[in-house]
Amino acid sequence: MGDDSEWMKLPIDQKCEHKLWKARLNGYEEALKLFQKIDDEKSPEWSKYLGLIKKFVTDSNAVAQLKGLEAALAYVENAHIAGKTTGEVASGVVNKVFNQPKARAKELGLDICLMYIEIEKGEAVQEELLKGLDNKNPKIIVACIETLRKALSEFGSKIISLKPIIKVLPKLFESREKAVRDEAKLLAVEIYRWIRDALRPPLQNINSVQLKELEEEWVKVSSAAPKQTRFLRSQQELKAKFEQQQAAGGDADGGGDDEEEAVPQVDAYELLEAVEILSKLPKDFYEKIEAKKWQERKEALEAVEVLVKNPKLESGDYADLVKVLKKVIGKDTNVMLVALAAKCLAGLASGLRKKFGQYAGHVVPTILEKFKEKKPQVVQALQEAIDAIFLTTTLQNISEDVLAVMDNKNPTIKQQTSLFIARSFRHCTPSTLPKSLLKPFCAALLKHINDSAPEVRDAGFEALGTALKVAGEKAVNPFLADVDKLKLDRIKECAEKVELVYGKKTGVAAEKKESKPVAGKAPGLSGTGGDKETKDAASKPGPLKKAPAVKSGVPPKKGKPAAAAGMGGAGAKGKKGPETKEIFESELSIEVCEEKAAAVLPASCIQQLDSGNWKERLACMEEFQKAVELMERSEMPCQALVRMLAKKPGWKETNFQVMQMKLHIVALIAQKGNFSKTSAQVVLDGLVDKVGDVKCGSNAKEAMTAIAEACQLPWTAEQVVAMAFSQKNPKNQSETLNWLSNAIKEFGFSGLNVKAFISNVKTALAATNPAVRTSAITLLGVMYLYVGPPLRMFFEDEKPALLSQIDAEFEKMQGQTAPAPTRGISRHSAVGGDDGEEEEQEDVGNDVVDLLPRTDISDKITAELVSKIGDKTWKVRKEGLDEVTSIINDAKFIQPNIGELPAALKSRLNDSNKILVQQTLSILQQLATAMGPNIKQHVKNLGIPVITVLGDSKNNVRAAALATVNAWAEQTGMKEWLEGEDLSEELKKENPFLRQELLGWLAEKLPTLRSVPSDLLLCVPHLYSCLEDRNGDVRKKAQDALPFFMMHLGFEKMAKATSKLKPTSKDQVLAMLEKAKANMPAKPAPAKPSSRVVGGAASAKFQPASVLAEDLGSNTMESKPDPKKAKVGGASSKAKGVQGKKVLSKPNLKEDDDKSGPIFIIVPNGKEQRMKDEKGLKVLKWNFTTPRDEYIEQLKTQMSSCVAKWLQDEMFHADFQHHNKALAVMIEHLESEKDGVISCLDLILKWLTLRFFDTNTSVLMKALEYLKLLFSLLSQEEYHLTENEASSFIPYLILKVGEPKDVIRKDVRAILNRMCLIYPASKMFTFVMEGTKSKNSKQRAECLEELGCLVESYGMNVCQPTPGKALKEMATHIGDRDNTVRNAALNTIVTVYNVHGDQVFKLIGNLSEKDMSMLEERIKRSAKRPSAAPVRQAEEKPQRTQNISANASMLRKGPAEDMSSKLNQNRNMSSHSETTHAVPREFQLDLDEIENDNSTVRCEMPALVQHKLDDIFEPVLIPEPKIRAVSPHFDDMHSNTASTINFVISQVASGDINTSVQALAQLFQIESLAREASTGVLKDLMHGLITLMLDSRVEDLEEGEQVIRSVNLLVVKVLEKSDQTNILSALLVLLQDSLLATASSPKFSELVMKCLWRMVRLLPETINSINLDRILLDIHIFMKVFPKEKLKQCKSEFPIRTLKTLLHTLCKLKGPKILDHLTMIDNKNESELEAHLCRVMKHSMDQTGNKADKDTEKGASRIEEKASKAKVNDILAEIFKKIGSKENTKEGLAELYEYKKKYSDADIEPFLKNSSQFFQSYVERGLRLIETEREGKGRIAASTGISPQMEGTCVPASTHTVSSSIGNTNGEEVGPSVYLERLKILRQRCGLDNAKQEDRPPLTSLLSKPALPTVASSTDMLHSKLSQLRESREQYQHLDLDSNQTHSSGIGTTLASPSSAAANIDDLKKRLERIKSSRK
Repeated sequence: MGDDSEWMKLPIDQKCEHKLWKARLNGYEEALKLFQKIDDEKSPEWSKYLGLIKKFVTDSNAVAQLKGLEAALAYVENAHIAGKTTGEVASGVVNKVFNQPKARAKELGLDICLMYIEIEKGEAVQEELLKGLDNKNPKIIVACIETLRKALSEFGSKIISLKPIIKVLPKLFESREKAVRDEAKLLAVEIYRWIRDALRPPLQNINSVQLKELEEEWVKVSSAAPKQTRFLRSQQELKAKFEQQQAAGGDADGGGDDEEEAVPQVDAYELLEAVEILSKLPKDFYEKIEAKKWQERKEALEAVEVLVKNPKLESGDYADLVKVLKKVIGKDTNVMLVALAAKCLAGLASGLRKKFGQYAGHVVPTILEKFKEKKPQVVQALQEAIDAIFLTTTLQNISEDVLAVMDNKNPTIKQQTSLFIARSFRHCTPSTLPKSLLKPFCAALLKHINDSAPEVRDAGFEALGTALKVAGEKAVNPFLADVDKLKLDRIKECAEKVELVYGKKTGVAAEKKESKPVAGKAPGLSGTGGDKETKDAASKPGPLKKAPAVKSGVPPKKGKPAAAAGMGGAGAKGKKGPETKEIFESELSIEVCEEKAAAVLPASCIQQLDSGNWKERLACMEEFQKAVELMERSEMPCQALVRMLAKKPGWKETNFQVMQMKLHIVALIAQKGNFSKTSAQVVLDGLVDKVGDVKCGSNAKEAMTAIAEACQLPWTAEQVVAMAFSQKNPKNQSETLNWLSNAIKEFGFSGLNVKAFISNVKTALAATNPAVRTSAITLLGVMYLYVGPPLRMFFEDEKPALLSQIDAEFEKMQGQTAPAPTRGISRHSAVGGDDGEEEEQEDVGNDVVDLLPRTDISDKITAELVSKIGDKTWKVRKEGLDEVTSIINDAKFIQPNIGELPAALKSRLNDSNKILVQQTLSILQQLATAMGPNIKQHVKNLGIPVITVLGDSKNNVRAAALATVNAWAEQTGMKEWLEGEDLSEELKKENPFLRQELLGWLAEKLPTLRSVPSDLLLCVPHLYSCLEDRNGDVRKKAQDALPFFMMHLGFEKMAKATSKLKPTSKDQVLAMLEKAKANMPAKPAPAKPSSRVVGGAASAKFQPASVLAEDLGSNTMESKPDPKKAKVGGASSKAKGVQGKKVLSKPNLKEDDDKSGPIFIIVPNGKEQRMKDEKGLKVLKWNFTTPRDEYIEQLKTQMSSCVAKWLQDEMFHADFQHHNKALAVMIEHLESEKDGVISCLDLILKWLTLRFFDTNTSVLMKALEYLKLLFSLLSQEEYHLTENEASSFIPYLILKVGEPKDVIRKDVRAILNRMCLIYPASKMFTFVMEGTKSKNSKQRAECLEELGCLVESYGMNVCQPTPGKALKEMATHIGDRDNTVRNAALNTIVTVYNVHGDQVFKLIGNLSEKDMSMLEERIKRSAKRPSAAPVRQAEEKPQRTQNISANASMLRKGPAEDMSSKLNQNRNMSSHSETTHAVPREFQLDLDEIENDNSTVRCEMPALVQHKLDDIFEPVLIPEPKIRAVSPHFDDMHSNTASTINFVISQVASGDINTSVQALAQLFQIESLAREASTGVLKDLMHGLITLMLDSRVEDLEEGEQVIRSVNLLVVKVLEKSDQTNILSALLVLLQDSLLATASSPKFSELVMKCLWRMVRLLPETINSINLDRILLDIHIFMKVFPKEKLKQCKSEFPIRTLKTLLHTLCKLKGPKILDHLTMIDNKNESELEAHLCRVMKHSMDQTGNKADKDTEKGASRIEEKASKAKVNDILAEIFKKIGSKENTKEGLAELYEYKKKYSDADIEPFLKNSSQFFQSYVERGLRLIETEREGKGRIAASTGISPQMEGTCVPASTHTVSSSIGNTNGEEVGPSVYLERLKILRQRCGLDNAKQEDRPPLTSLLSKPALPTVASSTDMLHSKLSQLRESREQYQHLDLDSNQTHSSGIGTTLASPSSAAANIDDLKKRLERIKSSRK
């Protein structure tokens, strides 16, 4: 046993593979235990054995094999992956187990096979078993047959497909082995159990003895339906149901319900092999059939007869054969041959089934005509033929032909046609026999039942009876309104006798049990063959008899009365009996009327009716009215009353008051009584006569409307219009038409007889009176709403002038939808619209088309013409085609009967001459429009050949074919095309053109359908082969079409269809199916659920019928067609033709108007999939210079699954206005569909890039507007752009930055700005850098600007790939040939220099000397202190932190500067601290969370120092929410001092004034903090504080004085501690604003001036820290706004004195140097500042005699003095004279320059000495200017201020754009503060900070560490925060001005620069605790 122990230790799976059988046996045993033990079917253990199971069953050792089989069975039963082993294991079982001698082995093998079937692998197992039948070993064959039989008996014929088994049965019966034959017999009996007689035909040819034995066995088979006893894993609920029934006592009432489910009816036809017979026809058949001798013709026909006896024929082109047979039937004189030919046709029809449908239309008329033969065998043959043909087509398709024959004079033809109709009706269901078909048939049959020939009458009764039985009384009764009682009874009697083929399924798919047994007539092969009906024999026929009485179209369910059936309640309002009496009643004689009226009216009333005195008549009318109002409906004798009213004087009443009453009473009677049409006829004439009356017209109209409601609009309208046009009064005519227009809107259009109106409208259009014409045109407009474009066809022959008016009216109605009917649905809805309402269920548009007068052109299609079309020479063929064109053109609208034309045209479709092919196609297109929906019957014989033309190699031919197919499909709908195998046959052809065109067409059409014929499944295998086609286009089209096939067929069916593919293909296709599943669109929803009604009028009362339809429909197949096909168009709930009559005939009514859904459909993983596709190069990468068509197409297809169809049409429309519309819709849906937008973002951005290439500015502007909103939304949602989205969008956006239009550039820059919030700035940098390489200089300049802004905002880290490379790249542009580009490049590098210092020069590398000098010059002029630059920048430029639009609002808010801007400033300042503490992203506060956590309260935050101070009387608690609302905004200062500051800030935001003032004082205690307050903040703070001091309400408070005192102190503190430049500037601006504002109190200005005086007192100490340039600029602006004269007009002289004092003090302190500080002023001449200063200077000089020091000019720009003492010559004196005179200044300067150049040693000093300081600097400046111009240095020397010409170059474009939107929103004049702020930014940008170094304390001292570049990520966060803040604040801007300023100042002053680092940490901790506790 030593060797045993070796393998004992091995793991189980290795034992199973061991070479020793014992080891394997042991392995199998253990495996079996293991398999039974594992609970989890998904356990990983299973996969270990995946490859071994085959070895289990094929073990060579018999003992081990048995155990192996047991283990394998357990594995298959329990493992979820067992399915993967099916093929190999089943084949192992068949070949290695079924041949074993041991019965146990076979048994286990059989169990394993059945278990595989149970886990859904039936097909694979069946395949292996069928292969086993070909094995040579009979044992194996027997075992396979037995397994198949067992499987069938347990799983049933639904799961085991019988067709392949039946195919091999005959072969098995021929086996030499008896065992095989016996087993085959058992199998045949089992199959018979399931499909009954369908098995007979396939086994007809086996040995007769065997057949006889089989017959004997078959007789014994029980007639009970077999049931499935074993269920698939997916059928667990069925299994449970089955077990329940077993438990409940077997089959007592066994599963009546699922009987139908368990037994799919198998059609023998399906099981047969098709036979090809065309090639087997005798060679000389076509000659013989035309032969003179009848014997030869007979031989030819007999040959065909033999061939067509084959029960299933291969499809092919039978046109010629059908044509000759038709000719024999129609023309042959020998009746025997007619009968023979009819038999051949019958054989063809039953062998080809649906495929014969295309020939049906040709032969039906011929056969019907031939019924004139009396000989019974001919008649019988013809009957069989036409019955067989009927089954291949639909009643709809042949109805025209049948109806045409019904008027034939020959009684036999009439009789046989009626009988044929009766037989046909039996095959119909209510859905295939809608009212639209019933109507014409019933009309024709009614003539037959009144025929003189009794046989015709009988046949007519039978047909009508059948119709009644099939469609139900409700549908048919309206047509039988005029039939007398006897005949009606006869029809009903016939109806009771009729037995239907499909059982009694009325109204809805009724319960099977109530179906009646079929008549013997059912043809043997008809789908639902004989037995099913016998089986369904009515088990409870009782209640059926009741159904008609209740008038329901629905058989009662289980014998309960049909309460919920068609009529709500038993025939609504207790009306029983035929309702036809309802609306018509017999006329009463005048005596009877008087009697009846006397019974209900007061006697006096009747006497005074015809009194001569109008007052008496009026009194009588009043009584009459009272009586009518009080009468009950049932008691009111309407006819009698109206006849009384019509009695003399009747409608000739002369007094208008009496007349008005009379008309009103008519309306009342119509509303309140049961008003019949008889009564209506009494009054209508009078009403129409009065409708044009000025005084009574409206009453007449009201009465007419009431009558229309009582007797239905269609009837009333017809009467009224006819009466109006039978009299002459034009006023009546026009008013009648106006009434009708209104009535149609109120009642809807259903049932109106368009034709009758149209003739009257034509009369009206021809009227001489313009009012009549206008009314007619208005009426047409209303009709157009319901009918659509076809309406115009009736009026095409009107005069052009009229036609243009009509068109204009139609144009007005375009795009409007018809209003929902508001009237006419009341009482008679129950009556089911007895009169004409049946129209309701059709699409009115179609009705109109049906009404068009159609010409019959069949007589023009002569044999001669047909032969011409088929002529050998192309010119003759062309002539023939030309003739056809002209025939159709002349006829305009034609009848469907076009003789031999189809065949002739079909042969032209494959003409060798392509021009003729195109001509034929255009004829076919014409034909479609001319014939309208009736073209349906030609789809198979003409439509499908057009599809073949789609395979043509010429592009234009294909395009023509596609247009033709679309024109046809528009008329026919898609059902006709998809039915049958024709389409799949086309797709099978391996022509790449055909495939791609056809798939493209299907992809376009399928998504619009709600249901498709099951035949679509036949296309799937060919679709799969297209997916692997060699041609790429075919593959692409196939992939595009996949989701739409799946939408109709479902993933399961499609996946199942892959089983036939090769394994490699299968995997690929399945992967594609998975992908398509993700993109699968939903089916179009029905338009209005309320009107999914199965039958007629879609009113609310009929709802139950449709509900019932769905409840009862357990036989799902039967009930489906109904609700699905009753599709509804538009709100007027016209259910469309129920049998599916061209569902899509008017798409414009359906989906185009349904714009209610979402515009972006979220497709799970759609975006990811698209990115994968692009990565895997499955689609084109979005990269182009101009978009080519393929990109647009690609985008279109990608959008099709996730963008609403109507929006996509707008987006890809050729006209730009539609793009605007689309953008408007997208903007509207942006907020509401955030997720949708994000899921389609890549597509939206790509589409927008296409718009960037449009030339239309309005689209571009709209697109940019959308983008701004979009990116704001995305940053709110914290979305981050993917690389794919960015790379396919940003480059195209950057192109637009070079647009010539300023406003577009501004928008693009704003968008780029916002994008940095959702896409890293560093990545953005690379895209912008690419933009600098553009040829467009504007774009280069703007991109360089943008780069500068990026560096400025985000520091050097944004420079990609490295700062060095980036800078070198930028520096190349310094030498650009375009001035603006050079400037932009210089400015950008200066910006970098400001951030990065001298290192810039290192990074830039070598520059040419010229470039370098320009750069150095520029840097010199810029601010001197690079290290501090970022900080100053942050403070002075709030601009970059939010998007530009915020800037715009912030920089020019002036006094009303809003919260957000203040906060933004604070935010900016917070970036100081960030420069020192760069906190990594993950440790930063999540501001969003904090902000949102009490977003509801945030609105309260501005209420800091509100002036409604009443709440101060209550004890003040600091409201927590307010504090919480503020503090989070400052949590992004991550320094240790932050918490202190936070605490102070929370106090500033307190609602208590004292707390607030104290906190502010605390802030201004700390000098470093106070100095950080910017001008804007200080201005607002001062405004707030001064306003508070002046507020009278404060004095009324207890401690009011104290408050004012503390505020006073605070003001002093603010003045002393703030940055002196800022506070001075702020006060000047405030003074200016207060003087400008009319509302401002004089006290306010006074206080501001007091503050200024205090500042003036402080000036001597502070003068050196002040930036004089800025102050002088402010004074300049002030003096510009208030020139001296204006100031002098002020009431007080304070302002002017204040100003003078300030200037005087400055001059005193600075001396002549003051004039050097005017550098920031652009144009000094705008104010008197300079002159004033000069005056002051002169004055002071004269007093002190102190001459100004000449060497104060700045050294950097001073020209070296060349002090050679040359003698002064007259020339110089001359020159200076010139300079001194105003006119010649420039000339003088030029001369001086020349002179100095010539005599470089000349001394001009003496000339300058005597002049003023101002004159000296002026001359020097002038000389320098000339020098730079002449030397061509390109730039102006520094420190000379911005001269006018410089402005254009220095000021970056973005600021231009900002200023363009200047002005407050409410259009007030803007305060100078705005300009100040702007100027500040401009100066910063141009590097013009002129404060001397010693003038200002070094800023670095304010920071604890030297400044570092800010960290991109933190600022990133800041940005997003700021923009959010701004948005959240904007809602609260409606707060009044004062409070707004006060609040903002309150917050604004809390500035966030860290205070001393040595703050006491414990103290901080305590404060933190306090904050936390106060928050709780």
